[in-house]
Amino acid sequence: MLMLKFSDEVREALDQKKPIVALESTIISHGMPYPENVEMASTVEEIIRQEGAVPATIAIMDGFIKIGLTPEEIERLATEKGVVKTSIRDLPGVLASKQTGATTVATTSYAANEAGIRFFATGGLGGVHRNVAEHLDISADLITLAKCNICIVSAGVKSILDIPKTLELLETLGVAVYGFETDRYPGFYFQDTGIPVPSGSVQQLANIMKVKEHLSLEQAIHVAVPVPTEDAMDKQFIQGIIDEALVEADEQHVSGKDITPFLLAKIKDKTGGDSLKANISLVKNNAKIAAQIAVRYRQP
Repeated sequence: MLMLKFSDEVREALDQKKPIVALESTIISHGMPYPENVEMASTVEEIIRQEGAVPATIAIMDGFIKIGLTPEEIERLATEKGVVKTSIRDLPGVLASKQTGATTVATTSYAANEAGIRFFATGGLGGVHRNVAEHLDISADLITLAKCNICIVSAGVKSILDIPKTLELLETLGVAVYGFETDRYPGFYFQDTGIPVPSGSVQQLANIMKVKEHLSLEQAIHVAVPVPTEDAMDKQFIQGIIDEALVEADEQHVSGKDITPFLLAKIKDKTGGDSLKANISLVKNNAKIAAQIAVRYRQP
């Protein structure tokens, strides 16, 4: 694909069939303030390298989908004004106008699939929003995952969403869901939603991806990893805060693409920053697990 532009490190890894883990870039431009965003991006990349894989942070720059960013490009993404949060519907326009764009889960999944990268680590998936019957708000993440032959590792679906309905839609779309060393689906900030899922180890999940390569299936596999115990939040506590934030969003008529950042900011304030601590912890952990599976996948 002509609009893909690879870093030297990622190009070499592809040529030599080394394990690679894709990373989204919205967390850099829209998820954290500077310079914490640069530090976070660099730390996650280093975690992947320590596990024996190659990180490929993805973003839109100068009319190209960049697969793998240099430290200078990460700095640019973190500090440049007007970076576009680029979901799949926005991609043609951002590329055509040569805007700088940070990729969401949907766009990163698409780009990784086009580049031949099979593993992608992120924080949480988008999904079916609460009160979907009133707003019909469903993330493009889900539809895109039904078309991408990747393994996406996250801490589950974002807690602000309707998790049961999201899992039902993933099933309808043919996206297989596994818990990493757990038979209960995690809830992003907390470890257990009570929803049963098949459990898999690093080796088992790598084997599943290997078998998938021999099948004519285009859907992704989703691996859900519980947030580390030391940073997990109490389920009832965080759900109560989310409910309060949802009421405030409704009262202030916040909807559409503005709802998620609004809710996350409210949750951060109401938890005294504990939710951000949990978010950082799970992102790092997901990168580690994704790299481990990618490395095992490349072994005979």
